[in-house]
Formats: sequence, C-alpha cells, structure tokens
Amino acid sequence: MTTQQLSVPPDEEPTIGRLIADTSRDFSTLLRDEVELLKTELKVSVRAGGISIALFAVAGFLGLLAIIMISFALAFFLDWWFAGTATSFLLVFAIYLLIAAGLAYVGVRKMKKVKPPEQTIESVKETKRVLKRS
Repeated sequence: MTTQQLSVPPDEEPTIGRLIADTSRDFSTLLRDEVELLKTELKVSVRAGGISIALFAVAGFLGLLAIIMISFALAFFLDWWFAGTATSFLLVFAIYLLIAAGLAYVGVRKMKKVKPPEQTIESVKETKRVLKRS
C-alpha cells in the first residue's frame, strides 16, 4: 500500500475532489515517468543512429574510392588494349556520362509519379473546418 492510500481512513468514502486530486497526481506522475523512459530510449537510439550514420558515411567514401580505382583500371586497360591514354580516359568519362544520363532519366520518370498526400490534406482541412465551427 502506498502512503496516499493510507491517508484515507478505510471506513470513509473518498470525496470527488479527493479522487480528482489523486487522479491528477497519478496522471502527472505517469506522464513524468513516460517522459523519462522516452528520454532514456531516445538517448540509446540516437547513439546507435549516430554510429550507423558514421558507418554509412565511411562505406560511401570507400565505395567512391573503389569507383575511382576501377575507373583508372578500366582506362589503363583500354589504353593497353587498343587506344591511347587520353582516349581511354575520355571513353571512361563518356561511359560515366551515359550512366548518369540514364539514371537521371529514370529519376525524372519516377519523380513524375510522386503525388501529394491528398487524403491527409483533405482530412486536415476538414478538421480545421470542424474546429472553426466549435
């Protein structure tokens, strides 16, 4: 039994005011505890999120370095196989431009399919109308 429960004698019925005060205090305590739990969980999540972002950044950087290295290897392979050094590097450059153009084309087509959240917008407008009438 808690001390709040002991303050009311067992043979007496608590008053409405007492019940409201107890409920308000308990609700306030519950909210305070929930906020503390949220802070603790977020601290752990933010730390894990920060570490994963750093790992993704390093992986992206290493991927970029790998692309640069394979580009040089391809250019020197083309130089060895049939073309001069400058021509080989220009061919690799042209290949990357074609890939970039293809990806941009696909990206633009996908972007045209993006629509605004019409149901949500309508719901917010309806809520706004209802609140104005109240």
